[in-house]
Amino acid sequence: MLTCENIVKRYGDFTALNGVSMDVPAGKVFGLLGPNGAGKTSLIRVITRITGPDEGRVLLDGRPMTDAEIPQLGYLPEERGLYKKMKVGELAVYLARLKGMSKAEATTRLKAWFERWEMGGWWNKKVEELSKGMAQKVQFVTTVLHGPRLLILDEPFSGFDPINAELVRQEILRLRDEGTTIMLSTHSMPSVEELCDHIALIDKARVMLHGDVKGIRRRFATNTYRIEFTGSRVAFANGLGFLGELVDLQEGGEHSVARVRLAPGSGPNALLRQLVGTVEVRGVQEEVPRMHDIFIRVVSEHEPATVTAGMTE
Repeated sequence: MLTCENIVKRYGDFTALNGVSMDVPAGKVFGLLGPNGAGKTSLIRVITRITGPDEGRVLLDGRPMTDAEIPQLGYLPEERGLYKKMKVGELAVYLARLKGMSKAEATTRLKAWFERWEMGGWWNKKVEELSKGMAQKVQFVTTVLHGPRLLILDEPFSGFDPINAELVRQEILRLRDEGTTIMLSTHSMPSVEELCDHIALIDKARVMLHGDVKGIRRRFATNTYRIEFTGSRVAFANGLGFLGELVDLQEGGEHSVARVRLAPGSGPNALLRQLVGTVEVRGVQEEVPRMHDIFIRVVSEHEPATVTAGMTE
């Protein structure tokens, strides 16, 4: 759906984006990741046409994006603000009308949202009376009300309590299932693993990693397995032979747990065949790295990944 081609953005002598390219598949949740100052907000501002790139271009459905496509976007920035002296319902209708909706349509849709999110009692209250979390709920609703094809959310869970964070999470999944393409800029790695189908990791103005989440996690796997067994720990260690390296071994109440890094070319089936008759294996599970660990590793290495993992859609 959305393609960024070699985006360069400079502010004076500072390069905020340096040849950034990525594809955002339609109908998916795409995570835009990176440490503070990496260039995420600069890229979002280019995509939303708040600023223009110095080089490169943004394509929507294969065509260069223009101002005519802006109504198809919804953008919730991290820096948020509402007119404090206005009434909540009045302000929400005003924001909806800025996106081309009639007053009657905006009022009908907003009241349905407000009732569903248990906000109906706040319609006639002033914005300054809202808690931070309630104000953020109002802004989320006004961002998605017009049914954008591409929804860009910058740290949407910031400041929410667990209950409201879950409410927003479920709404993101519902919108995705209804066909909305969602770009989610976040520092929350658990949110990435729960919500995102694809990601791009930006650091120092460049794309360091790009692809689908499952493919990336698989790419960074180290062929390490967690094995629960009963029997002699010495026999287990001896039974490994040349198939793998014993990383860790802990004794539990009724069984022991070993972490084994298999040698290149070795797999769990070969290991199990070798251990049969030596110990009783109770369970085997591969350790696939978390996105948190991958994020830390890639950023600390300061070298761009040379492949895009699993971009098959």
